[in-house]
Amino acid sequence: MGRADGSGRLVSSDAADDTGAGILHVDMDAFYASVEVLDDPSLRGKPIIVGGTEGRGVVSAASYEARRYGVRSAMSMGQALRLCPMATVVSPHFDRYIALSAQVMSIFSDVTPLVEPLSIDEAFLDVRGARRLWGSPGVIARALRQRVKDETGLTCSIGAAATKHVAKMASTISKPDGLLIVAERDTAAFLAPRPVRALWGVGPKASEALESRGIRTVSDVLGTPRAVLDRALGAAMGERIWSLARGIDAREVDTTRVEKSIGHEETFSDDISSTGVLHVELRRLADRVGSRLRGHGVEAATIAIKVRFSDFTTLSRSRTLAEPSAVGQRIGEAAIELFDAIERPLPVRLIGVRAEKLRAPTSGFALWDDDEEWRRVEGALDDATARFGKGVITRAALLGPMRDTGALPSHPRPSAHER
Repeated sequence: MGRADGSGRLVSSDAADDTGAGILHVDMDAFYASVEVLDDPSLRGKPIIVGGTEGRGVVSAASYEARRYGVRSAMSMGQALRLCPMATVVSPHFDRYIALSAQVMSIFSDVTPLVEPLSIDEAFLDVRGARRLWGSPGVIARALRQRVKDETGLTCSIGAAATKHVAKMASTISKPDGLLIVAERDTAAFLAPRPVRALWGVGPKASEALESRGIRTVSDVLGTPRAVLDRALGAAMGERIWSLARGIDAREVDTTRVEKSIGHEETFSDDISSTGVLHVELRRLADRVGSRLRGHGVEAATIAIKVRFSDFTTLSRSRTLAEPSAVGQRIGEAAIELFDAIERPLPVRLIGVRAEKLRAPTSGFALWDDDEEWRRVEGALDDATARFGKGVITRAALLGPMRDTGALPSHPRPSAHER
């Protein structure tokens, strides 16, 4: 979920120059909340928070009305309701989000085969080769927004520019339900007044490092010697900011992009001290991560866990597997080993499992496969889920009261066959 609340919105006129603006960034507006409004029109115009309905739940998404009160994703539900006590809290319906995401991505693919999904609700499109078929970038963007609205009932915002970086910035500024076109020759003028925090990939720490040196806008970056940027941010980030401030971004739309990581985390209704219970929850999360890895057709080389204690102290640990895997059993074993190595002075409030360094499965054959049995078991579970739905078959160890407060994947994205 983006942090924009719709204030300061800028959009282009129908007559805007779109010369050279062949890269589109399409971002669905407050996607989860908008889907809930689509399914329950009585929610329209109200501040909505999507997330765990219990007091210990976490915000997964919020409508623009709620964002204006300061509600943000990953915020505790308690804090969100203190900021916006009149908000309506709704439980997430992730299967519904996946289905609509697949429909939207299919629309994108009808316009151009050059589509790079970034997440469940946003993607880059390269429409430079579609002019003869569909028209100029501005014409394509307007038609695309209308088609998404007509076929799904949802709105999206689009940024059109010569590079991915500027297109993404433009879509953010145009939200909600807008289109902002930056012609290639207007790139420098568009970037100059923007705050450094608006540059794609510049996080809070990097922004603070720049702002503490009086570098607050892109124009300030342009007037700063490269050596100063390197000292403030490190050589790699310094080079990146130096280039982006000048509109230099050589990245092409990548149709083979693989998610960098896949993870699930869960905030408990009550803090948990029992090692046995926490092991079960790690198994549950690991199985969900493994299922999504298999759905994407990738394996993980590294497994990481996240543990947050009752005093909000948060630890992360990771380890590299002997062989990359998408087997939930193997992921769970690694997660439990990492967890057992952590000193736990306090009960646990949140726990998470993440698969990192994703890659396509190797095609080689080993003399033996320690995970062969589990591959068969989990393959059968995948088949059963596809035929009968989630939860029909599960581990015996996972039976019992569900503690998951409706938590969503931290980086949900539909699998290739769903797109």
